[in-house]
Amino acid sequence: MDFKYDVIVVGAGHAGCEAAGAAANLGSKTLLITMDMNKIAQMSCNPAVGGIAKGQIVREIDALGGNMGIVTDQTAIQFRMLNRSKGPAMWSPRAQSDRAKFIQTWRSILENIPNLSIWQDTVRELIVEQGSVCGVKTYMNVEFRAKSVILTNGTFLNGLMHIGSTKLTGGRISEPSATGLTEQLVSLGMEADRMKTGTPVRIDGRSVHFEETAEQKGENDFHKFSYLDFQPRPLKQLSCWTLFTNEACHAILRQGLPDSPLFNGQIKSIGPRYCPSIETKIVTFADKTQHQLFLEPEGETTQECYLNGFSSSLPLDIQLRALQQIPAFRDVRIYRPGYAIEYDFFPPTQLNHSLETKKIKNLFFAGQINGTTGYEEAGGQGIIAGINAHISCHGGEPFILGRDEAYIGVLIDDLVTKGVDEPYRMFTSRAEYRILLRQDNADMRLTEKSYQIGLAKPERYALLEEKKQFRDRLITFANEYSIKPSYINSGLEALGTTPLRQGGKLVDLILRPQLTISKIAPFVPALQQELDKLPSYRKEEITEAAEILIKYDGYIKREQLIADKINRLENIKIKDKFDYDSIQSLSTEARQKLTRINPDTIAQASRIPGISPSDINILLVLLGR
Repeated sequence: MDFKYDVIVVGAGHAGCEAAGAAANLGSKTLLITMDMNKIAQMSCNPAVGGIAKGQIVREIDALGGNMGIVTDQTAIQFRMLNRSKGPAMWSPRAQSDRAKFIQTWRSILENIPNLSIWQDTVRELIVEQGSVCGVKTYMNVEFRAKSVILTNGTFLNGLMHIGSTKLTGGRISEPSATGLTEQLVSLGMEADRMKTGTPVRIDGRSVHFEETAEQKGENDFHKFSYLDFQPRPLKQLSCWTLFTNEACHAILRQGLPDSPLFNGQIKSIGPRYCPSIETKIVTFADKTQHQLFLEPEGETTQECYLNGFSSSLPLDIQLRALQQIPAFRDVRIYRPGYAIEYDFFPPTQLNHSLETKKIKNLFFAGQINGTTGYEEAGGQGIIAGINAHISCHGGEPFILGRDEAYIGVLIDDLVTKGVDEPYRMFTSRAEYRILLRQDNADMRLTEKSYQIGLAKPERYALLEEKKQFRDRLITFANEYSIKPSYINSGLEALGTTPLRQGGKLVDLILRPQLTISKIAPFVPALQQELDKLPSYRKEEITEAAEILIKYDGYIKREQLIADKINRLENIKIKDKFDYDSIQSLSTEARQKLTRINPDTIAQASRIPGISPSDINILLVLLGR
């Protein structure tokens, strides 16, 4: 048993698992400390991974060599590609997972990484010497030393749960909170605050009248998160169900509002805007007579179901009586009520883009400790923190992703530049270059970068090179292959599209919005032969990648030009070059915010809320001098 490590990761949630895996796979001797080894990567809220913009993050984690996508593929019980009716920049993969198997699979992966050890305990104190973290002390009074420490404490820092007037200390139901760390970090000069999140009631599926719901099946085609070569999902694929609240349900909920911690002053912390509780919905949208709910299975064999859309901290009797007003739940039985939870976080403007804290060297934060919400946002931060903690131990430039390179880059830049005034959730609208940051090309954007630092393995890089070759060969064929009207018009009529008047190239047909490569192939034997040359397990993926580049070539090139122009400002470094307080030509707000954040570049400075174009021009003039 050793008590000295390169990297210590505190917390085995989604951020901690990715952080520990990344650091260990890069070669750092790593220790992962968790309260409960049976709750590794616990899906504390809904048993699903991905969704709008979140699915893109999971594919980026996978492209970098992380494990969230792999675990999801192996434990998925339903898969859907959201937003298929929109352009490919909006397509977002989402999967329901078996909660118990998700934990088991993650634990199996972590326990078999050679450089990674696991210790079951709770950290109560950091060891800090001369402004740098050197290790941790635990509740068991065990001391571990390390060159870098990553805190991924989730909702456990001084966690407090609310069910009506009932208060329970803990970071999750039936799990204790962690005390001591917040107080120590505040004493060392860091700023802390409180946030709130919530989770809904868990329902016994045997008590549900499913005939009163609408079935929502997954997609039958085989889709996956990981770019690696995996066989179709091994678990039984299950349906979800949709249903609605009603006025009778709302009437019961309104009766409980005086006892709601959210409305009677019991909870004072910041809650999520985009995942509101059911009581918030009936107050904010008082004119709505119903709200949609999603009943989601928790696993392949369990009867436990998650009621998405019914997050609540109302008293138990109110939750139960309100549910009973919904026809499908007239005989409902529940496993546990919904509850709200308050916890400590640290405003993320106190971090560098590497996720290292500015005040304490070699200390990194990832996940909800930074004011974010969601497994995917946590995992994206975790893998970046793990990479940079390894680099801080062994030397090298920090690994930082730009806003035009990854949603993870957008996420981290938003956090450290703008901070948070509510739990941060990723949306496609937050990315100004979302045409470049599609879910289909995350491997093209990130795998080579990860391979160069040693995280992405050779087999992953080989798959990327193979995909590039087949994709580009298909694009070249489409651009060069000639089509005559007599050859294709009968096929076009069968597809319900306008016949050709004169000959042209195959690419001209693919550019038509109503046509796809797969639809055209049966009528063009030479194209079908090209598709038959593709690896069978990657045919759909490669064909889709080629088709998107063909159809959206002009949009992609235009957005890349815009990104390249902005990147010129990213190359103008200003960190520690100015005493902003002494620059009287800047506005007072600009001086205060620039001093507090100390941006790395002119581009980052321009994204700070309250910094005007004139403030940026002043800095550029001073740099010129």
